[in-house]
Amino acid sequence: MAPGIVYSPLFTWCLLFAIVCFPCSVSQKDTTNAPESLPTVTGAASTSEYSYPDYRGKGCVDENGFVYEIGEEFTPGPAACPCVCTEDGPLCVKPECPSLHPRCIRVDTSRCCPECKEMKNYCEFREMKYKQLEEFMVSPCEKCRCEPNGEVHCSVAECAQVECVDPVYEPDQCCPICKDGPNCFAGVTIIPAGREVKIDECTTCHCSYEDGTWRVDHQATCIKNDCKEI
Repeated sequence: MAPGIVYSPLFTWCLLFAIVCFPCSVSQKDTTNAPESLPTVTGAASTSEYSYPDYRGKGCVDENGFVYEIGEEFTPGPAACPCVCTEDGPLCVKPECPSLHPRCIRVDTSRCCPECKEMKNYCEFREMKYKQLEEFMVSPCEKCRCEPNGEVHCSVAECAQVECVDPVYEPDQCCPICKDGPNCFAGVTIIPAGREVKIDECTTCHCSYEDGTWRVDHQATCIKNDCKEI
């Protein structure tokens, strides 16, 4: 027994009671899952005290929350046209927008007036596409070109006057050619140019040329000779 400490039956009983009962009370408190009630804070503002201002009849608001007075001009958003704030709300009038180019193939409509963002850099002709300044043949006689403005301009070849009365057209050729050389008509007969041809007993014909040229006339020059009757 330690000196100076007096043990009594009452002290011993109280000590045993504390050792046995204190752990029970701690474990019983930990097993409860009920949340502790939070203290009530006095003086906090309630949600009913937060209200948004009403601008009807007083002004206009754009999509970013900026307020405009009545009579003031503003743009509600990037895709909107300019408006005037009135008591009845924004009064918006679409301006006269410039017309888009016919060759525009991509249009930006995110603003008040549409804007062309990409122009067509080729030509379309008879379901075919051609680059700018490209030349192409659509027929043996017809030559076309894709112009910088997207239009196709075509020209037809000019053929020289033929020196025959029976020209022929060859495949893949534009202009006719005289396969048998220069010739002309003597009545209904075709005679070659460059020599005299006797078409009957009394008539001699030859192809003549136009004055000052080497072009053959279509009709031959014929001379009737004196013939003895048989």
